[in-house]
Amino acid sequence: MKQLVNIARIIVGILFIFSGLVKANDPLGLSYKMQEFFEVWGWSFLNDFSLSFSILMIAFEIIAGVAVLLGWRMKLFSWLLLLLIIFFTFLTGYAVLSGKIRTCGCFGDCIPLTATQSFTKDLILTALIVFIFIYRNQVQPLFTAKTCGRILMLTVLFSFALQGYVFKHLPVVDCLPYKVGRNIQQQMKVPPGAVADSTVITFVYNKQGKQVEFTSDKFPDDFDDSLYHFVKRYDKLIREGNAQPAIKDFVLTSLSGTDSTQAILEQKGAALFLFVKDKMDSRFETKENQQLRLIIEYAKSKVIPLYLITNTREVANEYTLATKDTPVSFMCDAVAIKTAARANPTLYLLKDGTIQHKWAYADFSKAYEVIKVISNKL
Repeated sequence: MKQLVNIARIIVGILFIFSGLVKANDPLGLSYKMQEFFEVWGWSFLNDFSLSFSILMIAFEIIAGVAVLLGWRMKLFSWLLLLLIIFFTFLTGYAVLSGKIRTCGCFGDCIPLTATQSFTKDLILTALIVFIFIYRNQVQPLFTAKTCGRILMLTVLFSFALQGYVFKHLPVVDCLPYKVGRNIQQQMKVPPGAVADSTVITFVYNKQGKQVEFTSDKFPDDFDDSLYHFVKRYDKLIREGNAQPAIKDFVLTSLSGTDSTQAILEQKGAALFLFVKDKMDSRFETKENQQLRLIIEYAKSKVIPLYLITNTREVANEYTLATKDTPVSFMCDAVAIKTAARANPTLYLLKDGTIQHKWAYADFSKAYEVIKVISNKL
């Protein structure tokens, strides 16, 4: 039995560490997924805390995985793991049964799993963790308590340091649709031979103070406008297809309201996109402003267009004050910007609509040096 417990412990520990590391590569992605759940549940007031929840959850996954592998304080961590996997299983189960959440973000964008796949994984993990929980007293630590404590402390520092690095820069491994080397227009097309989602329209009505749900093909026999009062309708996913483009909602609208997406993406030669969401970030200070001004001046000298892409008109004015330059500005959906630019702001270098390089604000000095060399070859 002890050998089986150790095998289960190794599987659980490795999976938790792997899951945590994949999400630590893009903690903002997990926070956006949390916000998706919050919106569905009507808990939008928690959106401002989603990033903090994301950071802590990722760190705990990695720390718990290492603790389980070490066999350190199993009474404590077996309880914590059990509570965590019950929570995860509830989330993935809700996603499957409700059809309102397409993916659960268990392994981030690098390994996309459907809600059903995530739920199945969590059921298996639940069984393994329950097994470990029952026989937790048979687990012996691999090292002394002092050594295990030091390893856990290093794990804590590493998990937060990795996330801090990603916030300041960009994901170490880019698994997003705006990956370097991809053409934005091509990513906006539905893949050939794609299968559409199968959905059913579900109505929610109020009947005598109680909410009742039914599909469009199964209206109640006693349905009457005087008895049933409409509340809402939603599409419930029955079978997930793949008729979804990798890039959605990427629409560039001029300040006058003209859709300029195709015109910009079809331009030949080099171009720079500067993504700024909501405002010029407080971390975007003098040093980065100076680097951006150098990039702007060089781009002008080489006749390389630089476009400011934002979701608010105020950013154009803030940009002008910060850089002493009047930008060619385009409005874009905030969700599209969040996907394209994990750091605020983020700079892209494109050629013929294909992404050549991208940099977070902290790397604008590197961007300037690369643009000087690359732009002459584009």
